[in-house]
Amino acid sequence: MQRAMEMNNRKCEPRTSEKKCSWASYMTNSSMLIVMIGLPARGKTYMSKKLTRYLNWIGVPTKVFNLGEYRREAVRSYKSFDFFRHDNAEAMRIRKKCALVALQDVKSYLNDEGGQIAVFDATNTTRERRDLILEFAQENQYKVFFVESICDDPDVIAENIMDVKVSSPDYPKRDRESVMEDFLKRIECYKVTYQPLDPDQHDKERSFIQVINVGQRFLVNRVQDYIQSKIVYYLMNIQVHKHTIYFCRHGENEHNVQRLIGGDSGLSAHGKEFAVALRNFVVDQQLVDLKVWTSQLKCTIQTAEALGVPYEQWKILNEIDAGICEEMSYDMIKQKYPEEFALRDQDKYNYRYSGGESYQDLVQRLEPVIMELERQGNVLVISHQAVMRCLLAYFLDISADDLPYLRCPLHVVLKLTPVAYGCKVDMFDLKIEAVNTHRNRPLANSKQEVMVRRNSFTPMSSQDQVKRPRVFSVGNPPCTPLPPSLSSTDVFEAQENEELAEKQV
Repeated sequence: MQRAMEMNNRKCEPRTSEKKCSWASYMTNSSMLIVMIGLPARGKTYMSKKLTRYLNWIGVPTKVFNLGEYRREAVRSYKSFDFFRHDNAEAMRIRKKCALVALQDVKSYLNDEGGQIAVFDATNTTRERRDLILEFAQENQYKVFFVESICDDPDVIAENIMDVKVSSPDYPKRDRESVMEDFLKRIECYKVTYQPLDPDQHDKERSFIQVINVGQRFLVNRVQDYIQSKIVYYLMNIQVHKHTIYFCRHGENEHNVQRLIGGDSGLSAHGKEFAVALRNFVVDQQLVDLKVWTSQLKCTIQTAEALGVPYEQWKILNEIDAGICEEMSYDMIKQKYPEEFALRDQDKYNYRYSGGESYQDLVQRLEPVIMELERQGNVLVISHQAVMRCLLAYFLDISADDLPYLRCPLHVVLKLTPVAYGCKVDMFDLKIEAVNTHRNRPLANSKQEVMVRRNSFTPMSSQDQVKRPRVFSVGNPPCTPLPPSLSSTDVFEAQENEELAEKQV
């Protein structure tokens, strides 16, 4: 009896530190420093930002520390490549000081701010600089993983300069020709002292990956742990090429019309109209070698069938499993399972349907899809609301808190075009009537009791043992602002009709 009372009391104690932990956070609590290496215009910042976005998406708190930003803060006005000459003593002093300041910020992030991985984005082309970083890491007991980008393809280098450096703060109001000339001279300054990693002698005991000519070849050395193996796997899959990704949900289905979640129903009359409109849209886009992916549920397959092109079914693209709540409306869930309803409203990302999945589970499930999307050319993914939210969260760097409330309306196609450090988003409303299945974020209630339920991703743990996961890529603002029509902000939601907020998915 006494033990039962203790368990009941423990149940009521809020443990907010547990709620935000992801599966990846439990693999290791060891902090890591990823050190980028390479000459300018070799894609280091591109890889840094993409890798950070990926690690945050899978739940490993990661932040980029770009040394160029520290240098621009110290030297407000960039004049010419002369600043990067190895015999410019004053400039070398400033550059080293910037590195030391950045490393102190790394320490604060990893030790005090809940970070797990810091990406040190700089050229780091000399052994002296790398030894300085290694000494810092050893003092603070951080693991170190080097990522070196090696490229001798002049076309790739020129394209990198034109795509990114022309718009750099270093070159305000400069014409493309003068930027190219100055930047090529800057690269020559670095070449004088560049010492690549030596896998056979000097660096054979260190953990690293060399990415050669933007992914044509790789050399991997002494991977230490699971997270490093994930990093290697990711870097070997991302490819720099021109492609476009299209996302849409299936056409409206019978369960949408009935306000039921889950299940495997076929298209409604409006859903069939959308399938035809989608076929016309695909024709109008004139896409070369378009691949079409669907889930294994009827509504996505029926939508794809209308396109008249080959398509591939992915079981892992199936909608989130609602467990005991499958084929129920939200009103039914609220009446039959009021505690489940309240738990999900309290923390939608981490809440796992009893007998089903959470958004966090869904992110883990969808990782292979992300890897394939990074490797492919033009792809149209016909999926479901929760699945589309998770995929968009990766490409647009959406927070775990905001992910479950992304607006992904029926009969709208999103076109994602990768740009320098992010994605450009275009929305196409195909103007076919459909029900609104979006359920707004519940308005905050300060009097609401905090409820926490254990599951496999939230074991009993004291607050000091669990590192805070991302809110989004902390300190790394999204490169592309989220379109207002996709966001679901509290201000906007507060103006929504309350009846709709309760009744719609």
